[in-house]
Formats: sequence, structure tokens, C-alpha cells
Amino acid sequence: MHTLYKIRSALRKNYIRAALAVAVLALIALFSWRADVPQDAAPMLRSQDIAQITALPAQRAKLDYLLVALPQSDAPRYIYKMKGDPMLYVVKVPGSTHLSLEREVLLRNNIPYAIARDDYLASHKALLQDDDSGIMARTGGFLRRHAVDILLVGLALFLLRHALPGMGVSASVLNPDQLGGSMDDLIGMEDIKQEVLHLEDMIRNRAVYREHDIDKPFNVMLTGPAGTGKTKLAGYLAKRLDVPLIQASASALESGYIGGGSKALHALHRKACARGSCIIFLDEAQGLFMPRGRGEKKWEDDTANTLLGLLDGVRSDQGAGVIWVVASNFDDASSQMDEAMLRRFSVKINFRLPNKSERRELLRAFLGRKADGCVDWEELQLDQVAEITANLSPALLQTVVERASMIAIQEKAIINTELMFRAFERATIGLTDRATTAEKTRQRERVALHELGHFFMQIDPWLREGMTLAQVKERSPLLKISTESVSKLGALGYVLSASDDVALRTLEELERDVIQLYGGVAAEELFYGARGISVGSQNDIQKATTMLDLMVNKLSMYSRSKLDYSQFKNQENDLDQVQAKADELYSYTLQSIGDYRAQISELKDVLMDQYVLSKDAIFALMEQQQSHAAAQVAA
Repeated sequence: MHTLYKIRSALRKNYIRAALAVAVLALIALFSWRADVPQDAAPMLRSQDIAQITALPAQRAKLDYLLVALPQSDAPRYIYKMKGDPMLYVVKVPGSTHLSLEREVLLRNNIPYAIARDDYLASHKALLQDDDSGIMARTGGFLRRHAVDILLVGLALFLLRHALPGMGVSASVLNPDQLGGSMDDLIGMEDIKQEVLHLEDMIRNRAVYREHDIDKPFNVMLTGPAGTGKTKLAGYLAKRLDVPLIQASASALESGYIGGGSKALHALHRKACARGSCIIFLDEAQGLFMPRGRGEKKWEDDTANTLLGLLDGVRSDQGAGVIWVVASNFDDASSQMDEAMLRRFSVKINFRLPNKSERRELLRAFLGRKADGCVDWEELQLDQVAEITANLSPALLQTVVERASMIAIQEKAIINTELMFRAFERATIGLTDRATTAEKTRQRERVALHELGHFFMQIDPWLREGMTLAQVKERSPLLKISTESVSKLGALGYVLSASDDVALRTLEELERDVIQLYGGVAAEELFYGARGISVGSQNDIQKATTMLDLMVNKLSMYSRSKLDYSQFKNQENDLDQVQAKADELYSYTLQSIGDYRAQISELKDVLMDQYVLSKDAIFALMEQQQSHAAAQVAA
């Protein structure tokens, strides 16, 4: 492969291409050249009359000579000449008939004959031609004989042109009047809007920026999570600038042969240059930003190298009006990227997930597109819905709204807060199946205890601080506890909680998360003993292990020396530290959950009976337990 890469690189040079073309033409001329042998001018008469051959024994005395040309072919020729007659007679016979004539006529009658030599045929080329041997006839015969070969060659060329990735990259060209939407569709996101407006100003006023010695393409890099509107923004920008948009997926550049991606990029660039000012939008382009030279196969970097050259196209007049906009789900903060590629982008816009207020406005906008009477605005608390949908992208928020509409249509209901909660649950968790859970009656008690263990370890820190149940309820992110089967998660129950927008979690918060994960398995051990723990805790333990590895090894939160211990080779030492911290946190969880044994046991019976308990129902039951306990103490 490396040799092929060198050959291809050499073929890019024009003088090498010209030399190869001359060599090919010379070879064609050499093989097609034939020495001009003088031709016999004697007249000849061609026919296919076999009777002329059978009559030769009677004319033996007048026969000058008899030759057989091409005796092994499908159509041998009998060539004879009579004494005193300048005419040459040529009789074309079928190959099967030739054998009979040779045996029954020539050999039986002792008529002398010979096989025509090559030098004789070279000077009598006309002897082998037929009366219908014109150009069209010869062409038709060739096509008939080689029809299958021509079909296979044509099929191979078609596959090379259209079937290999990178040969004919699919790119859609959209004119400004075909692009929908506007910047107003970016609800919230004021920081991103300002970046786009600044970019528009730079493109429209290139002369002003040249005065400040900024004379390079304003190539744009869009990064951020999926579903945040990067693709739509490219369309908005093209519409505002009133230029065409050429949209292609970077994955289509992945070629099945060396140079395919490079060729596809050049084809895109030529298409853009033909339109003057336009935008080339490459979506899902994260693969092009990976550091080059990672492996021994240097030709794998060919596509990225080509893009580097095209992005710096201001050095020539060609493509001066072309703006490259690429979108990636990763940025240089979350993954290592090629520095040379990053420098080619003077504008980088990093998309983010919407915050709570932006989610509220997005939900309002999505619901506002529905007809009157579809949404019960008086019974819809958008603040609550925005709170539970933390860390969802605009695309996922739209999915939640669409799911709410589907449920409303099926149940002939109006969209309200409760229905939006159900839609969120359906979109993020999946379908629940109460019947499947009901069949597993012996396991339902274990599931109920497990999920209640998670809940109580979630609120344990606030209860130990002495907060009232009302204060704990206000702070708790719990939405509901369910013992319904969820096939998507492979679980027989779950605790649904609202997440927050804060991504920077402290050591204390991470430890609380681990303790909450351990709450389920600790509840099982509390009620069934250490040997009664089920495999239902597998997912919780996997998550806890990942978090402990992050806390102990990668962030060294328990060490004065802040190092990423996961980069060192001493894996056994890393395991010992994680195991010690896991033992400490699980021991605390098991001890703490024992304080709630009576409450868990009572709530378990209600949960098994009702399958699902909402946040309000759980805290109402806990208040009843607290009142009952206080009454007993007073008595």
C-alpha cells in the first residue's frame, strides 16, 4: 500500500503524466504497426460454392496449384489457379466441411495441395477478406464476439465511479430560497447568536478586515453535543448571506481506495468555485480533526492533508469566495485534535446544552406550534418540565413534546404537566410493562426494597442534618419510584429523578452519588443477608466503580499530590485504593440504611400494591409514619 501511495503522489506531477502519455502512445503505435508487404495485383474471385472444389478432379490437367489457408479455423479458404488464367479462385467453406472435402476429394483423387504459408498470405491479404468485411460489419462482428467482455468492463467502470466511497460524494446544493428557518429559531443561545452575527459582519466587510492585515478565509468550526442546532445554523448563515449551501457528510469522504477522500474534497471545492461565493458545510467531521501521523499508514492522512490545503485557499484567486463550515460533536477540550487543522479555523463556535430558562422557552415554542385546544396552558407548569429535562438538547426536547402529542392523541387528552412528565419518562427511559413485573411476584418485593434503598440514601444527608420532611421534599430531585419492568434498561424497577445543570461536582457530591448507588444493594443485604444480594445490582456497581476510579485514580481527590494515577503502570496499587474507598462508602451505606428499616418495610407493602409511587405520595406516607411514631411516643 505504501508503494501505491508513492506512485499516486508521483502521478500528481504534470511532467510525469505527460511522459506516461507519450510512452503509451508509442507502445500503441509499435504494436499496431505492420510492415507494408507488396500485394499481388492478380484479380480474384471469391465464393462459397463447394461444387468448385468437387469439380477439381476433372480439371486436374489445367490446375496450376491448390492451397488451403487457415485449415484449423472455422472458415478455411481453398485457393487455386488454373494454367493460363490470371484469376485466383477463393472458396470459403465451413470448418467441418473442409475435413470431408480433404478426405473425399483431395486425398482420394491424389490432387496435390499445400498449406498457404504466412508470407504468401501477407502478400495476398485480400484472400482472407469477405465481401461483407466493411468497417461496420467488422465492428458488428467484434461486438457480437465480445459482448460479455464489454459488459463486464462497463460494469467494473460503473462500480469504480459510483460504488466506492469517496468517488462520487453525495452533496446537496441548496439555494438561499430553499433554506428554511431563521436565527429566531435559536431560542435563547444569545452568546451563539452574537458569534454568528460577528461572523456575518466579517464576511460582508472583508475589506475592513484587510486593513487590519486579516486576509484569510473565515472558515468556521461548529462543535458541541448532538441535537444542539449546528446543522441548522449553517443553513441560517447561508440564508443571511444569500449564498448557496453545499452540504455533505464527512463520513462520505471515507474511501475504499487511496486518494478517494482527497478526490471527493476536490470535487466539492470545484463545485463551490463554479458558484462563486458559497458555503461548503461538512457535517460529522470529527474524524478529519484527529492528529495526523498516528499510525504507519501515512496515506490515511491524505484526506486531512487535502482539506488543510483547501482551507488555506486564499493564497489563490480560485475559491476566494468559498467559506468552509464544518461541524463536529467533539472539540479540542474534550478530545485531542490536530493543531494545524485547528489553526485553519479563525472562527470557532461551541454549542452547549440549553439551561433551564432556555429549555422553558424551547418547550413553549414547540408547544405553541400546536393548534388551539391541544395544550392546557393553565394546567401546564413549564418550570417543572424544564427542571426535569436538564441536560437534554433542543432535539430531545422536541422529541419529548412529540411524544406528549402522541400520548394525547391516543388517550384523547390535552397536554398538561402530568402528560409531559409521562412523555419525558417514555422518551428517556422507554416503555414500562406492569404485566411482566406482575408475573415475577417473588421478585417484586426485592425490587421494591432495592428501589426504596436508593431513595432513602438519596435523602439521607438532609435527614441527618435535621431538616423537616417538607424541606427534604423541596430539595429532593425524586419524581417517582416504580416497580414496573423496563425492557430498554433491562430492569424490573427504577427511581426517576430530575438532574441538574451543574456539571462541576465536588468530592462530597460524588460520594453522595456513590452512596445512593450502593443504597439498593445495601437494602437487599439488610433484609436478605450478605448471601441474599441479587444480580439486579450489577448496573449500580458498574456505575459506582467508574465514579470511584475517577475520584481515586484520575482526579486523586484523596491525595495531596494531584496526579492522574491511571497513567502509571502500578494497576494493583490503583485497585487497592479504589477497593478501600469502596469498602468505606459501602460500610457507611449499610450502617445508615439500617436506621430506615421500619420505614422501608412499610413503604414496600404500599409500593408492591400500587406499583408506582409519586414524590407527593411517598412524602405523604412518610409524614403519616412520622405522625404515628410521634403519637406512640406521646402515649
